[in-house]
Amino acid sequence: MNKLLLCLSLFFALSSPVIAQDVTGQWQGVIKTPNKDLRVIAKVAKDDTRLQTTLYSIDQQAPPIKASSTRFEGGVLTFALDLMLAKYEGKLSPDGNSLTGTWTQGGNAMPLSLTRATKDTAWDIPAPPPAPKLMAADADPAFEVATIKPNPSGNSGLQQLTMNNRNFRVRNGSLNDLMGFAYNVQPKQIVNVPDWADSDRYDIDAIPDKEGTPNTAQIQTMIRKLLVERFGLEVHDDKREMSAFVLTQAKSGAKLTPTQLNMPLPGIGISPGEGGLRLNMANATLDDFTGFLQMLVLDRPVVNNTGLKGRYDFRVTFTPDDSQFHGHPPNFARPAAGGAVPSDPPAAASTPESAPNLFEALQQQDGLRLSPEKAAVPVVVIDHVERASAN
Repeated sequence: MNKLLLCLSLFFALSSPVIAQDVTGQWQGVIKTPNKDLRVIAKVAKDDTRLQTTLYSIDQQAPPIKASSTRFEGGVLTFALDLMLAKYEGKLSPDGNSLTGTWTQGGNAMPLSLTRATKDTAWDIPAPPPAPKLMAADADPAFEVATIKPNPSGNSGLQQLTMNNRNFRVRNGSLNDLMGFAYNVQPKQIVNVPDWADSDRYDIDAIPDKEGTPNTAQIQTMIRKLLVERFGLEVHDDKREMSAFVLTQAKSGAKLTPTQLNMPLPGIGISPGEGGLRLNMANATLDDFTGFLQMLVLDRPVVNNTGLKGRYDFRVTFTPDDSQFHGHPPNFARPAAGGAVPSDPPAAASTPESAPNLFEALQQQDGLRLSPEKAAVPVVVIDHVERASAN
């Protein structure tokens, strides 16, 4: 009898954790950031084949975001949100009611404990924020107010070009950068550039003269008008044959995720990646992607021949070579004393864990093929330009 009781005790002791290993439901906790505490809710559900997580940051009035992947193995819940460059990993408690773990975002790790919510303790999930008011599609905007100042940092690359609602901002931008974005061309497609077109760097803050958030074409229009008004730019269009890269779908087909976001503009960024750099695309068309590649990454024009018309969330992690990023790939080292960012790029990885080059990475990770070809491409010929006028 004693042996039978012992066996039954061992059976239930070993079985109980298995019964508790259910992570579906609503989990909630607080991320303590340097600036403020943020309440988050993670709703974990299971369909026929896999777990899925939806994250709500209820103090930021942000739309819910579905995790790119969710895994529960060995009592550890892990979910990744590629759109936010974020990841959570938490250990489930023996009673199955709490997770103790870490929230990692942009290279910063913060402790995050999540508690299983009940009907009585669950936080309310706010309604998603309304979609931003868009600028009228037929609007022909200009910048109502624009300040242009020299950037004294000495850095050689564009640090920021963003449109946040109605606030346009450039940090450390050159004439080449501004024209590249405004005309959707690569620097080699700009003819008759002055010798200061890349070396002179500017900070720009501007506000449109029309209501609503502009689309990409309207931002390009405003920059073109700014270049005319403040740089005295005069140009004409032409076409020339030159070396280019052509983007197509791989034989297996593109592996891209339709975006979850409801906004007029793409989100494009660079972050550290496993064994290399990661390009992050959110709410982006393939034209947005090729424009970014030819403007900042590659040394020649990039032509989009994928035939894909939608907006997608995707990423590619790769090891850059010396021809990319104008020879200066982003350095994610922490700023030195005084806030100066080291200008030397990190040494190229040479371990077996290094990410593949851009061409291999695009094909393996995204089902896209980037091929060097000769192509007739549009060029912008500068007839007149001068340094920016002072404010």
